[in-house]
Amino acid sequence: MSGLGRLTLGAYAATMMAAGALLPLVRPANWVFTAALLLAVQSGVGVLARRVPLARPLTVTAQAVVSLLALTLVFAREQALLGLLPGPQAFARFATLFQSGADDVGTYAIPAPDTAGIRLMVIGGVLVIGLLVDTLAVTFRSAAPAGLPLLALYSVAAGLSEGGASWLWFLLAASGYLLLLLAEGRDRLSQWGRVFGGAPRAGRPATGGSGGGRPLAPVRTGRRIGVIAMGVALAVPAVLPTLSGGLFGGAGGGPGESGKGGTISAVNPLVSLQDNLRQPEDREVLRYRTNATDTSGMYLRLVALDQFDGTSWKSSVRPIEDVPKPLPRPDGLSAQVATTEVTGNFVASSTYEQKWLPMPYPASRVEIGGRWRYEPAGRMLVGDDGQSTRGARYTVASLDVRPTAVQLAAAPPAPATLRTEYTKVPDSLPLDVRATALQVTKGARNDYERAVKLQDWFAKDGGFRYDVDVESGTGVQAISRFLERREGFCVHFSFSMAAMARTLGIPARVAVGFMPGNAQSDGTMSVGIRDAHAWPELYFEGAGWTRFEPTPTRGSTPEYTRQQSPTDTPSASAQPSTSASAAPSAVPSASDSCPPQLRRLGECGPDVAAGGASSDGGGVNPLAVVLVCLGVAVVLLLPLTPLLWRTQVRARRLGSSGRTEEDAVARTLAAWQEIVDTAWDHGVVPDESITPRKTAARIVRLGALEGEPANAVHRVARAVEQVLYAPQPRPGSGLVDEVALVRSGFAAVSSRKVRLRALLAPRSAARVVWTASSRWSTLTDRWGARRQATTLRLTASLRRVTRQRG
Repeated sequence: MSGLGRLTLGAYAATMMAAGALLPLVRPANWVFTAALLLAVQSGVGVLARRVPLARPLTVTAQAVVSLLALTLVFAREQALLGLLPGPQAFARFATLFQSGADDVGTYAIPAPDTAGIRLMVIGGVLVIGLLVDTLAVTFRSAAPAGLPLLALYSVAAGLSEGGASWLWFLLAASGYLLLLLAEGRDRLSQWGRVFGGAPRAGRPATGGSGGGRPLAPVRTGRRIGVIAMGVALAVPAVLPTLSGGLFGGAGGGPGESGKGGTISAVNPLVSLQDNLRQPEDREVLRYRTNATDTSGMYLRLVALDQFDGTSWKSSVRPIEDVPKPLPRPDGLSAQVATTEVTGNFVASSTYEQKWLPMPYPASRVEIGGRWRYEPAGRMLVGDDGQSTRGARYTVASLDVRPTAVQLAAAPPAPATLRTEYTKVPDSLPLDVRATALQVTKGARNDYERAVKLQDWFAKDGGFRYDVDVESGTGVQAISRFLERREGFCVHFSFSMAAMARTLGIPARVAVGFMPGNAQSDGTMSVGIRDAHAWPELYFEGAGWTRFEPTPTRGSTPEYTRQQSPTDTPSASAQPSTSASAAPSAVPSASDSCPPQLRRLGECGPDVAAGGASSDGGGVNPLAVVLVCLGVAVVLLLPLTPLLWRTQVRARRLGSSGRTEEDAVARTLAAWQEIVDTAWDHGVVPDESITPRKTAARIVRLGALEGEPANAVHRVARAVEQVLYAPQPRPGSGLVDEVALVRSGFAAVSSRKVRLRALLAPRSAARVVWTASSRWSTLTDRWGARRQATTLRLTASLRRVTRQRG
C-alpha cells in the first residue's frame, strides 16, 4: 500500500475512533453506521482527486462538495433537485433540521433520542472533522496538527457527558491519533529509501526497510513511545488520589483504599435539573414496592447540599466509609418523636445511571450489592470506582418520622457545632434576603413558626408562580431577582428558602432527589424523570433534619406544617415484598392521565438531574460548545496554513529521492529553488530574469550573508549552472546541508520580527496563488480548445448534411 493510502486509512480510522466518544450521547447509536459510510465516501473522493492529481484546494473542494451531496441524499432527498443536487429547498430543509436539532439538544437529557435534527448535527460534525483531518494529514502531509480537530471532537463529547466520559473513549481517540502519526512517520521514512535497522543479532538476518520481517527500528521506537505515553496518561490519574476526578472519576467519589477511608467529591447534582424539567416525555427511572400505608411524604433522597457561597449550593467534601449494618440512628432524633420503620424493594432502570443511590430519608438499613460507600453526615450512599445505579436492585428500611407541630415548636436550640456549620451565609449575600425573611416571619414566636411562614409564603401566600422556563440565574443577586420576579422552579424555591432560613439562624440545607412517584395497578410505585425535585431540609433538635415544601404545585406539604387541614390524596397501599422487586417498565406512566394543560404547567411531576451541578441549573449549551470548538479549531488552523504549506514544500524539495540522472538534476534545481524562496521569505524578492550566478550574488548582497552561508549560496548556484549548461552535467552533492547553511545564515542576520514573518507568513506562499492561477488558466485553455474543436466538428458535420441534402 502506498504512503498516501496508509495516511488516508489512518485519517479515517482516527476520525471514527474519536467519534466513538459521541456514542453515549445519542440512543440508539445507529447514526454511527451512516457517518462511517459517508466518511468513507469522502475519503475515497480524496484518494481519487490526489491520483489525478488535482491541486490541493481543488481536492478539498471536491471532498466538501461530495460530502454535501451525500448529506443531501440522506437528509433532504425529497427537497433536492433530481433527488441529489441541493437547491434552495434543500438548504431550507437543512436549516430547519439544524434548528430542530439545536432545540432537541437543549430539550433532552443525555442520552438524547436519535431525532433527524440531532442525526444531522452529529453526522455533519463527524464529516467536518473528518475533512479537516484528511486535509491536514493526507492532502498537506502534516499529521501532527490533525490532532486539533480530533481533540475538539473528543472534547465536545466529553464536555456534553458532564465529566462522565469513559476512559475507553479516550483510549480509542488517542489510539486513532497515534495510528495516524505512525502512518505519517512510516511514509516519511520510506521517502529516504532503504533504512537498515542496524547490525544483525546472532542467529538473525539483517532487516531493512524493504524486507518483510520485523518493522523498522524507528517505527518500533515510535510505537513504543506512543504506547508508553498513553499508558502514562491512563495510569497516572488512577494512582494519584488528587486526580481521581480525571478520566476515571466520572461517576464516583474518591477511590479509597481497600474499601476503607476515602472522600466524597464536592459535586453539585443539579446541573441538568432545568433540562430534565423541560422533558416533553416522561421516562421511568425507578420502580419500588413498599409496605408504607401513605407514600405522599416518601421522598427519595439522593444527596444533601450543605455549602452555600452566595451563588450556589454544593455538597461538601466529606469522608466516606463502608456501609454499616444497620445505619446509625439519625442525629438529633429523639425517642419522644413518633417513628415507624417501613421497607421498600427498589429496582433502578437500566437507562438510569447515577452515582448517588435514591433512598427514603432517613434510611436505617440498606441491602445492596456492588461498590457502595456511606457518607455519614448526609446519610448518603455513593458509588465507588465507577459504581452506578444502572439496573441496581436493593432493599431499604427507613424511618417514617412524624413529629408534631408542638414538638417542633418546643425544640431546643441545635448543638453549637451544627448550628455554626449550617447557618453560614456569605458576606456577599444581598441585605434584602435577610430583610425579606424578617418581614415574612414577623410575629413568629419560634424557629418552627418562622419555617412554616417561609414555606407558606413561597407556596401560596407570596404570589409565586412555578415556571421551568425561567432561567436559573447566576451571581449573588440571583436570589434577590427571584424574590422580586416571583417565578421559577424548585431550584429557586429550595435555594431561597434554605438561604433565608440560615439568615434567621435556622440550620438549613438543600436535598435533591425524587418525589414518591405514582401508584401502579400492580401495587408498585413508578418514579419518572419528571418526578425529580429539590427541597429544603431544616434542623430541629429532637426531630433531626426535617423536610419542608416551598415549591407551589409540587410534591406534598408535610403534615406537621399544616393547620388542621386534611391529608393530601392518599397513595395506594402496597403489600411488603421480601424477595424480588417489580421490574421497571420502559413505558412512562407518570403522566398518562394528566391533562395537557397541567402537563404544560409542569404539574404532572417535576424532575431532578441525574448528573452533577451548578446553581444556574441550565447546564451547558451543547450547540454553543460545538460552535466554539469548531471556531477555535478554525482560528488555530487558518493562521498556520502558510507555515504548514511552506514546511511541506521544503520537505518535498529536500526529501526527493532517486538514482537516475534526471532525479539528480531535479534535486539540484529543487535545492536552488528552496534557497531562492528562503531569501524571499527574509525580504529578498526573486528576480527570474538574471542568471543563477548573478542571483546568488544578489542574495548574498541583499541578505547580508557572510562566511559559509554565502559560500553555500555560490556553490549551489554553480551546481545549477553545471546541470543546466555543462555538456556533461555533474549534479552537486550535499545539497541538503548547503540549504541548511543558508537558512541558518539568514536566521543569524535577521531580526526577530523578520524571522517570525518568515516562519508564520512566508512571502513565498504567493506561489500557491500563482500555481492555482496557472492551473486555472491551463484548465480554461484546455476546455476552450476542446469546445472550439467540438464546434468545428459540429459545423463540419452540418455542412456535410446540408451538401448531401442539396
